[in-house]
Amino acid sequence: MSTDTKRRILDGALELLRVEGGGTITLDATARQVGLTKPGLMYHFATKEALMLAVVDHVAERWERFMLDRLGRPFGESTVYQRIRVYVEVALSVQFDRADFAIYSDALYRQAFTDVWVRRFEPWLALPDDLPAPARGRLTAARLLADGFWTAAASGVLPPPERDHAQLLAVAGELLKEEPAA
Repeated sequence: MSTDTKRRILDGALELLRVEGGGTITLDATARQVGLTKPGLMYHFATKEALMLAVVDHVAERWERFMLDRLGRPFGESTVYQRIRVYVEVALSVQFDRADFAIYSDALYRQAFTDVWVRRFEPWLALPDDLPAPARGRLTAARLLADGFWTAAASGVLPPPERDHAQLLAVAGELLKEEPAA
């Protein structure tokens, strides 16, 4: 079957997490959600572990796609400031929800899930060793501002009001100003 079927399965699994009161991703529930038989789903994802790893990668890949679209240049031609700026912009402007948060927070308990997030995001967030300490601090602060924002917004726990987004982006912009080369 096609990549479209796999994407439909992954999107269906995420939909299970969006139900009021919280849902659970199982092979049976996912198959029902997308109108497949369990064996039909298992053709694509033989185990729940395989499905869950694919869901984590699907969510992380979505983030990465948003960032690449905003970067406006090949990744290899970008600076650390540009990459972290894009990360901040995506975190503060794209609507993420409880499904995204649930998938991200599962990494706390499963090393394989953590590995997916690290593989996808480390190239975006890694700071060069030779970066001066003040610049490292500002870039890290901007990143943590973004992490806190999207966590609150996606989890629904004390999300910042919409009216504050522009000011938060402005604060992050101040943190992300590149210092002139010495």
